[in-house]
Amino acid sequence: MTTLYVAMKDALLIAREHGAGWTAEHHLEEKTLESLAVDPGHPERIYVGTEDQGLWRTADGGRTWTPAGKGIAWADVTAVTVAPGESGLPGTVYAGTEPSAVFRSTDGGDTWTELKGLAGLPSASTWSFPPRPETHHVRWIGVDPHDRRRVYVAIEAGALIRSLDGGDTWLDRAPDGPYDTHTLALHPRARGRLYSAAGDGYYESRDEGRSWENNESGLRHTYLFGVAVDPADPEKVVVSAASGPSRAYAASSAASFIYVRTGGGAWEPVRDGFPDPKGTTISFLATGLHEPHVIYAANNRGVFRSNDAGATWKRLDLPWPERFVRQSVQGFVLRSGG
Repeated sequence: MTTLYVAMKDALLIAREHGAGWTAEHHLEEKTLESLAVDPGHPERIYVGTEDQGLWRTADGGRTWTPAGKGIAWADVTAVTVAPGESGLPGTVYAGTEPSAVFRSTDGGDTWTELKGLAGLPSASTWSFPPRPETHHVRWIGVDPHDRRRVYVAIEAGALIRSLDGGDTWLDRAPDGPYDTHTLALHPRARGRLYSAAGDGYYESRDEGRSWENNESGLRHTYLFGVAVDPADPEKVVVSAASGPSRAYAASSAASFIYVRTGGGAWEPVRDGFPDPKGTTISFLATGLHEPHVIYAANNRGVFRSNDAGATWKRLDLPWPERFVRQSVQGFVLRSGG
């Protein structure tokens, strides 16, 4: 059974697949959502970051919600992720905010510690979010599946930084690395490999972020947002793209695309089963560990599934309110295989 968690601007959609189709429920409809994570070892534990209302959590699959405990200094929680816990314990939660700061919880969100040191990095003085240049925020947080002490944080905009010790200390962006990472993928079968979908293009690292390559052959649209990798093959990569931010997030002006690449080949656009680019907001992409060759995409038109690593797509027949068509996706996570 597959469970989908889709954060839209005004609701968290939880959709569960059954033999007869999909059932769906909505949560947190009174809040403005910004980020989403699910504890991989405890899928009933869900964390949702909001605009100006902090981080919210549930430990019972959404039946009840409470604000996260004390310690997150800022109310705008723009990124959240969970590293798997040990011996049945809740995972370690990392939350990022605007202004840019990262907080860590090891008790399911009851208490938080700020992971200091970001402001002291050499590149910090250059960080700036173009629509509001006086500020910046954490756009994405990723934890290495091969070493949970390795944490990657994307600042929008200005740097992809990393920690080798769970966030106690930080290393600044690599000189040849991405400047404006939106999402970052890591692969359980490819130690040290990072895949960055950034506003400044596509980047890959094969040495845990120390150095990067920028391969955009075939990409006609280089403002990238989503990235996903075939769970069975780290050489098959899918990205979502647009010509720029004005064509990515607002349904009224959006024109977005999907590209696929195998190995070191050129990127190829795909359309089979995907909606028309015009009016389609840029897609969040996701995969499940137990579904080889399967990629999911979520945008304002709904949720789409590819069973052949992005070559062809089919829209899932799950409930999709009309108001979602006018929104962009704020977060997308799935759980498969149980």
